[in-house]
Amino acid sequence: MNNLLFYVIIIPISNLNNFFLYLFSDILYLIVGKLFKYRKPLITKNLKNSFPKKNENEIKNIRRYFYKHFSDLIVESLKGFTISERRINNKIKLKNTELLNEMAQKKKNIILIGGHFNNWEMSAQKMPLECEHELFAIYKPLTNKFFDKKMKDSRGKFGLRMIPMKDTKKYFLADNQKPRAIIFGSDQSPSNTKNALWIKFLHQDSAFLFGAEKYAKEFNWPVVFVSIQKIKRGSYEVSFQLITDQPNKEPKGKIIEDFAKLLEADINQNPPYYLWTHNRWKKSK
Repeated sequence: MNNLLFYVIIIPISNLNNFFLYLFSDILYLIVGKLFKYRKPLITKNLKNSFPKKNENEIKNIRRYFYKHFSDLIVESLKGFTISERRINNKIKLKNTELLNEMAQKKKNIILIGGHFNNWEMSAQKMPLECEHELFAIYKPLTNKFFDKKMKDSRGKFGLRMIPMKDTKKYFLADNQKPRAIIFGSDQSPSNTKNALWIKFLHQDSAFLFGAEKYAKEFNWPVVFVSIQKIKRGSYEVSFQLITDQPNKEPKGKIIEDFAKLLEADINQNPPYYLWTHNRWKKSK
């Protein structure tokens, strides 16, 4: 069944050219956003709590554009299975990579920290093509072994290596000759809030994963924020901003707080492009 789904449905969609790929996305939007109204109550609740000053029409418009963007994300994720280097170079532009590459030339390992905003998947997939660090990304393995392998193969086709969450520290301890950059998606709701850092984020008490800061301080790796902007449909621009190059000197919690502020600024600038289907605020302080 897995083979049938992957080779008969996913791969043919993945091989579509841009015109038909986004035509399929338009159809998907009608199904997901209009017919089934996927997670509409949760999306609406998240938007109203995050933007308390926006009226009903503004919330409705953000939700509508989110569904369109969400449909694009789905087809772009499928495109990732077969995308060529030429096509990903056209879709994802990396700015100011010299910030990273200068640290790589100085043999400095770094942490890249970002959120579920715009196309984070394809941006990470592209980074090894222009970044001099060896690139790793923390992820939670899928229970389906077939699709877990296909997903890792897709994300890693240009050099990105996937690290299961449980093995994170092992990769920090590894004695690699080439400098490493490890990517953290740090805006998800922690499964256990016992060790979470609580921050006011989008007008709400929000639990943040503390792992990126913990490892930055323990191993003294600089932390760089990854900002992803949607330039036009199917085209994204990635830029980098140093949060700190001396994590050991930062007060506890400040690295994650600075990350949250930067991500919040990006979301406020373009609200439809955040992952509003995620039950981000399911836990209370």
